Amino acid sequence: MLTGRVLALDLGKRRIGLAISDELGITAQGLDTLQRTTIREDLARLASLAQGRNVSLILMGNPLHMSGLDSRQAEYTREFAARLESVTRLPTKFWDERLTSVEAERVLRQSGISIEKRAKAIDRLAAVILLESYLDSLHQ
Repeated sequence: MLTGRVLALDLGKRRIGLAISDELGITAQGLDTLQRTTIREDLARLASLAQGRNVSLILMGNPLHMSGLDSRQAEYTREFAARLESVTRLPTKFWDERLTSVEAERVLRQSGISIEKRAKAIDRLAAVILLESYLDSLHQ
């Protein structure tokens, strides 16, 4: 059973898509995408967000190849997660993100919004899809 909220991160080199659960762990809401600056600044902003929103778990997309093997980004993601854990003192869980960006792109394309707006929304929507997948697994 969840106590506190789950903060989901879709970690990218330039942006971090963010989503947060409600207190009961039922719904996922997208948050403003974090534009990356420096690793220290990114960690501080995420720690502040987690503390201000009563976060008890950080969920990070696990970037795997379709074969299930680690991608090049996987090691970087694990290193980032370790640093984030040391700053926030919160546990981090990795969740398969293989199709989240593809699904986010499909949803946004079907919505009919412009390519420019789609690019701005994809990271947040990928984080929402990642978090919804995790929350659904808890309630099965």
